[in-house]
Amino acid sequence: MIDYQDKQVVIIGLGSTGLSCVDYFIARGVSPKVIDTRATPPGLDKLPESVERHTGGFNRDWILAADLLVVSPGIALATPVLQEAAAAGIEIVGDIELFCREARAPIVAITGSNGKSTVTTLVGEMANAAGWNVAMGGNLGQPALSLLDPECQLYVMELSSFQLETTSSLHAAAATILNVTEDHMDRYPQGMEQYREAKLRIYHNASVCVVNADDALTMPLIGADSRCASFGVDVGDYHLSYQQGETWLRVHGEKVLNAAEMKIVGQHNYLNALAALALADAVSLPRASSLQALTQFTGLAHRFQLVWDNKGVRWINDSKATNVGSTEAALNGIRVDGVLHLLLGGDGKSADFSPLSTYLKGDNIRLYCFGRDKQPLYDLRPEVAEMTDTMEQAMVHIAQRVKPGDMVLLSPACASLDQFKNYEQRGLEFARLAQELG
Repeated sequence: MIDYQDKQVVIIGLGSTGLSCVDYFIARGVSPKVIDTRATPPGLDKLPESVERHTGGFNRDWILAADLLVVSPGIALATPVLQEAAAAGIEIVGDIELFCREARAPIVAITGSNGKSTVTTLVGEMANAAGWNVAMGGNLGQPALSLLDPECQLYVMELSSFQLETTSSLHAAAATILNVTEDHMDRYPQGMEQYREAKLRIYHNASVCVVNADDALTMPLIGADSRCASFGVDVGDYHLSYQQGETWLRVHGEKVLNAAEMKIVGQHNYLNALAALALADAVSLPRASSLQALTQFTGLAHRFQLVWDNKGVRWINDSKATNVGSTEAALNGIRVDGVLHLLLGGDGKSADFSPLSTYLKGDNIRLYCFGRDKQPLYDLRPEVAEMTDTMEQAMVHIAQRVKPGDMVLLSPACASLDQFKNYEQRGLEFARLAQELG
């Protein structure tokens, strides 16, 4: 156990992660101070009375007097007062770094622009199927510090680029970058390479690196080495093959599972399955139980989820598609008998939407663009598009037009925070309206 007794600790950012950090230090006999720029941050009511707190802005004096700053992933390291602290030699970490210093069981670490929650959950299910004592969390579900358990046999961690920026003690038994597509450009002003560099931190000191053979940006900077296993559509140690209309998962050329036996569908999900299998194999989970878990997994909410099927019209909730790459994955290879009614919009986070144009061709597609960035999305193909202020207004229009064989897909390519609390609320509202209108 690391000793922080003699350190002046300041936690910046509350919420569930901040509270887990407070609990962590109090359990070690350290009373941290808490700063949150919001006037009434979530979790404030759960903060112990004894903990000093400063809300509504940064407290520069506290920050510059600290020995250790524990910073929420939502706060950019480029924030001037944090730059000032770093220049003064003050240590800046996140909760994942604290977790990695304490964790004794092997860690499977998963990042990527898209698919990481699905792969994290799949590896967790594979470990459960094998009867292992597994803990799963990080950027998904429970905060990392609340997972620490001496009885745990395996930690499966979803990690964002923001979390990786403040992590240096991760020694993953197996780590993957599933893909790198443009996202969070508002946080990475130097562009894709800066974003990729944050992701690549997951490979530092990893025993096995699981890379995407179809995405060169997922490779370590030095290129693929002896630590690397690969997955891909047609190439890679783990890949897909197509025979007589069937899709198979193959490992080193051997057919291991017919995709028809899985409940999740779509090429992007088959790739997620391959990545999860590669990670599970890397930490010696039994292959049989891993394959069993693949056949039983039904997918995650808000990720290409069928929420209403009525009068021959399918309504699909892919609200988790908060960036362009995720919407591309949803549209790649999609099959619709009638018209695809595609809902796009929200906060684009300064993204370039032009890569979507490839998937918006043909006569059987209609675009409904809403929210803050509706105009640049509308401009992708104005002849088949319309703009509304809200998603609900768009869905009212769609409901008056759909016919049997059509699909209504919410895959917005944008964050939700301009009009919703989070992507979950957006997805639930879509599902509610689908059943009400459809």
